[in-house]
Amino acid sequence: MLEISAVTARRYVMGRGGLWPGRRWRGLAGTGTSMRAMEDLQLDPLVVVARAHDLALHSRVADYTIDDWATLTYERREFFDWGGWLAVRPMEELPYFRVLMRREREQARWIEIEREHHEAIEEMRAVLRAGREVSNRDFAMRDRTRIDSYRGRKDSALALHYLWRVGEAMVTRRERFERVYALTEAVAPPEALREVDPEEADEMLLRKQIAADGLTRLPGLTGLLRRPVPAAELAERRARWLAAGDAIEVRVEGWRATQLAVGADSARIEALEGGEIPQDWAPLATTTDEEAVFLSPLDPVSARGRAKPLFGFDYVWEVYKPVELRSFGYYTMPILWGDRLVGRFDPKLDRSSGTLVINGLWLEDRALARDVAFGEALERGMARFVQLLGAGRVDATAVSPTALRRRLTGSRDRPRRRVTNGRLPAAKQREAVR
Repeated sequence: MLEISAVTARRYVMGRGGLWPGRRWRGLAGTGTSMRAMEDLQLDPLVVVARAHDLALHSRVADYTIDDWATLTYERREFFDWGGWLAVRPMEELPYFRVLMRREREQARWIEIEREHHEAIEEMRAVLRAGREVSNRDFAMRDRTRIDSYRGRKDSALALHYLWRVGEAMVTRRERFERVYALTEAVAPPEALREVDPEEADEMLLRKQIAADGLTRLPGLTGLLRRPVPAAELAERRARWLAAGDAIEVRVEGWRATQLAVGADSARIEALEGGEIPQDWAPLATTTDEEAVFLSPLDPVSARGRAKPLFGFDYVWEVYKPVELRSFGYYTMPILWGDRLVGRFDPKLDRSSGTLVINGLWLEDRALARDVAFGEALERGMARFVQLLGAGRVDATAVSPTALRRRLTGSRDRPRRRVTNGRLPAAKQREAVR
């Protein structure tokens, strides 16, 4: 068993996923490598500044351009998207996920949907088998049966979604992020349609989850495998992985539970504990010490409660909270500097004027606002962020002190107007930096 510090733990988790010690990939090929390093690229349709998956890749790929992930997925067919927890995975993993798709067909809710909407499903199945590529928009409401489902208001929408979830259809492209479906055999290459044994699939998917988490206790396996996973089964697998060196146990300073990590990373983790940085993690240019990085709200190192154990940083994506219950802002993004999350900011892109509006910025340590090195890193990070978004101007009127505001705008000019859009009520609004 390895025993490591909390610092090593977060460096390892970030580094394995390509986030630390700086951007080490570029171009479409580098974007593909980054997506594979992350294991699962979660997709989200919401656009406030950019979609969350584009922001996640921007923090890892030096010259990332919006929708590069889609080029790799839908044009080059190197990846596919699927799942109730919607994510993109490498196309070569499709055979294993098709086992999950078949299991979904056998779940009670999908059996019920198939029974209640059998005719619509048969109709959409025939459309796809005829070679058509279709989206929900191709079917007029007046011609469909209205339904009450979070998947759509038309029976055609639910039928197409059903066929996608059980593996008969795939997303061949997206139009304004809406799925366009085609028959699976028309999208996936023949080698991705090979049959695999369910046990082989389970083994691969569990080990993939260890790699995705970096350090994990493997929670939620019933949801992952779409079947019950008895404790005895997990214990047997764990013992086998440890004996074969496929996984290692790691005890992290300050963490209660022993974690699992990829066995092949043992030497890498030991090197990190000794203060070394793996050669293949070397950044192409700036490090995260030299340039702050703004994390996607759905970044796997900080989303869904991970920011607290890894960074001691309380982070909740407040986009679905009523405004009066928000502690910070609508689309708050964590700020990574070095190997720590040192603050957060709430951005919004005003596309009509090409202005990136910063509705607030909050630092964990107020003294950081006067730190020259941090100020320079923040300015570099914001310059790259603005370039990604294509914004012509940054409005940081809501941010204080003045020196920090100037770093964000890259200018010593006084901001020309005050922005209140998206600010919290006075009783709830924190000062931008205290």
